[in-house]
Amino acid sequence: MRLSFDKLSGAGNDFVMIEAHASAKHSALARRLCDRRSGVGADGLLVVSRRPSLRLAYFNADGSEAFCGNGSRCAAWWMFRRGWTDGRREFEFATSEGVLRSKVLGARTAAIRMPRPRVLRLGIKIKIGGRSHVAHWLDTGVPHAVVVVKRLDFFPVVEVGRALRFHKAFGRTGANVDFVAFGSRGLSVRTYERGVEDETLACGTGVVASALTASLLGKARSPVRVKVRSGQTLRVQFRREGRRFEDLWLEGPAQLVFSGEI
Repeated sequence: MRLSFDKLSGAGNDFVMIEAHASAKHSALARRLCDRRSGVGADGLLVVSRRPSLRLAYFNADGSEAFCGNGSRCAAWWMFRRGWTDGRREFEFATSEGVLRSKVLGARTAAIRMPRPRVLRLGIKIKIGGRSHVAHWLDTGVPHAVVVVKRLDFFPVVEVGRALRFHKAFGRTGANVDFVAFGSRGLSVRTYERGVEDETLACGTGVVASALTASLLGKARSPVRVKVRSGQTLRVQFRREGRRFEDLWLEGPAQLVFSGEI
């Protein structure tokens, strides 16, 4: 079987994009295609279909199905470029978290309206390797533990992230872990992603979780600019009502890296 694909990047979060195949086992395909040594190499697999309506399924590099913020933005940008939206820059498509509204804002910029987030628990005190950390637990389509740090550039993201990711405080499925530093021009974030089990160059749901945490802690107001590990910046916009967030949008870069056949 020959399979055509596109390699996409959303602020450094990289994806393999394919059209859905009825006979394909997409979970196994994700593990093969996302392998950085024997496959194409990516953080996850985007599977899109056009009929009977626009739909996206996302699989992490380990084959687990999930929701992905940057992946959804890239998929929206790709659908528009492929002519699937009849020229409409604003349109909807189905995901594992329901139907999302999207906007293609420029040649390499797309935004999606995120699922309604849930603030699960703030101020969780956890000890890892003899050191104490305070985590804020939110669900922005997938669960995230947000930890505020002072020196983000030198922080051991993989070591601490892996330990926190499986901590009992976050239940059986665990959480992605975001390490955040506050600055005068916005936030800087580095993320350890479950399903990839490593630090990634960007994470859309993690960017949103970090921005909302900053708002809850009185450190930021909408819109929030968030710089990720790749050096690129995403924008989070929302309306806050107490601990509830409405009309939540994630905006940032999306681009085609290359196309191929495997």
